[in-house]
Amino acid sequence: MARVRSPYEILADYERRSLVHVAGLPEQLDAPGLWRGVGFRIGGKRLAAGFDEVAEILPMPQVTPVPGAQPWMLGVANIRGNLLPIVDLKQFLEGERTVLHEGQRVLIVRQPGGDVAITIDELYGQRSFHEEHRLQEAEAAQGRYAHFIEAMYRLGEDVWSVFSLQKLARTPEFRQAAA
Repeated sequence: MARVRSPYEILADYERRSLVHVAGLPEQLDAPGLWRGVGFRIGGKRLAAGFDEVAEILPMPQVTPVPGAQPWMLGVANIRGNLLPIVDLKQFLEGERTVLHEGQRVLIVRQPGGDVAITIDELYGQRSFHEEHRLQEAEAAQGRYAHFIEAMYRLGEDVWSVFSLQKLARTPEFRQAAA
């Protein structure tokens, strides 16, 4: 008679078997010095955030303003039954409001105490950078961006900055949205 497996054992077996087929895993193992993430634009800066920092990418939801909030705090939105703060990242970093448009996207960022959605000017999708293209000096990491830039890469004429959404989420000023 066959042994009856517990629900936990069944799930653990599913996980083990599914990890064998994880897309991209062999490439990551075969490509040391390769960094991958989500590319986007804020103002004139090309940025990328690690896949582990971006929980989801969504169209701009309907936003309800919050009285007494910082100008960069656009309000809150109901995303699948959860109220998420919507932050204008360009205004937070540069002091200039993002011009919202029909194809606007937000990145959902996991942070302690709950997720937050940040607006971006343009989404470029997946980006990969090789260590050989890494810049030694953070030439474009100036102003408020400098604290959040972890690395920079040059691809052709473009400079891409790896932007730490986790550092952003831990910044006291970012966490204090009340005016």
